[in-house]
Amino acid sequence: MKVLILTWKSFGTEDIVDAFHQNNIEVVKHPFSDNTDNDFAEAKNNLTNVIKSVTPDFLFTFNYFPVVSIVCKDLDIPYVSWIYDSPYVRLYHYSINYPRNIVFVFDKSQFLEFHNAGINTVHYLPMAANTDRLNSMQNFKTFRQTGWYNQHEVAFIGSLYTEKHQFFQRMNSITPYTHGYLDGLMAAQKQIYGYNFIQQLLPADIISDMRKSLPMSPGIDSVESIEYLFAQYVINRQITANERQELLTAVAERFSLDLYTPDKKFFIKNCTNHGPVDYYDWAPYVIKQAKINLNISLRSILSGIPLRAFDIMGSGGFLLTNFQSDFLDFFIPGEDFVYYDSKTDLLDKIDYYLQHDEERAEIAKNGLQKISASHTYKHRIAEILSYL
Repeated sequence: MKVLILTWKSFGTEDIVDAFHQNNIEVVKHPFSDNTDNDFAEAKNNLTNVIKSVTPDFLFTFNYFPVVSIVCKDLDIPYVSWIYDSPYVRLYHYSINYPRNIVFVFDKSQFLEFHNAGINTVHYLPMAANTDRLNSMQNFKTFRQTGWYNQHEVAFIGSLYTEKHQFFQRMNSITPYTHGYLDGLMAAQKQIYGYNFIQQLLPADIISDMRKSLPMSPGIDSVESIEYLFAQYVINRQITANERQELLTAVAERFSLDLYTPDKKFFIKNCTNHGPVDYYDWAPYVIKQAKINLNISLRSILSGIPLRAFDIMGSGGFLLTNFQSDFLDFFIPGEDFVYYDSKTDLLDKIDYYLQHDEERAEIAKNGLQKISASHTYKHRIAEILSYL
C-alpha cells in the first residue's frame, strides 16, 4: 500500500512518515502550499497531475484542505486528513461531506458537532507522540551549549499571542456597550473550564457592531456561522492571551518560571523569557529538564487534548494542565497527569508537586508508560488504516 503525503510547515511530518513505515506503508512526500485559495484552479490541476504520476492508494495531510478533497473525489481516491489546529474553519467547507473523505479531529466535542449534524466523514482521533524519538533525545551536552539549559522549576512552551497584532485589537471602534459586554463575557468564560459558551452568547447587535471594525464574513462555499468566526478566531483567542499572561504572571510571583515563546520582547517579572525554541529538535529537552510543564489550552479547543500535552507526557515530563474532559477518556488525574481548575488551584498544585519529588516523578513515569503503550503515532496510523 502506498500513501502520498502532502507536506507543508506542519508539526509531526517526520513522526507520521515513520509511523507509516512501521505499518508497512510506502510513503511518497510532495510539497504542498497550505494557501490554495488564491489560485484554486491551478492548485487543483497541479495536484491532479501529481496524483496521477504517483498513483497512491490514498492521500494524507495534516489538517483538511478542500482542494485535495475535490481532486480526490474526482479521481475516486481516499483522502485522509488529521486536524491538529483549532479553530479550523476549512472543516466547514461544503466538500467535507464528500464520500472519499476520512477526516479525523482531535477534539471530541467538535467530532460530536459533525456527528450530530449527520456528517459521517468526520471521526474522532486524539493526537499522539513519537516516544521512540523523544526517548532517544539524550544529547544534553549539545542542548546546554545552546545557552537555554538550566534546571527549570516550571516551564511553559507556547505562544502568548502577543507576537503580532490580534483580531481583537482591530476592533477599535466598537461602542462602549459592546466593549463592556465582551469584557464581561471573557471574564466569565475565563473562570470556567470544561465548557465554552462564547459562541452561543453573541447576540446579533454585538456581532453587527464588531463587524463594523472587523468585517468578517462566512465563506460563500462553506457553512460556518458568523458567530463561529468571531467566537473562535477573535474572542476565544483573546481570552487565551489574557489567561496565559495572567496565569504565568501569577506563577512567576511565587516560583521560578522559564518561558519559551515567539515574542522575545515579552516581559514578566521574575520570569526568564528564552524566546522561541525549535519544537522538534529542542523543546523535548526543555520538557525533560523541567520539574513541572504547564499546558494552558487555547480556548477554542473545547474538550480535546492539545498536541503539547502528548509531547510533554511522551517526553517523560510532568504535565500540569487546565481541565479538558477528553483527558478522562484515556488518563487518570493524579496518576498520569495533573489538572487545575482555577488560578488558586494551579498555584497550590505547583507548590505541592515541587515539594513532592517522588510523587511527581511517578506521575511523569506513568504518563510516559501510558503514551508508549497506547498513544504513539504507530497506534494512530493503525487506527487510520482501519477506515480504508
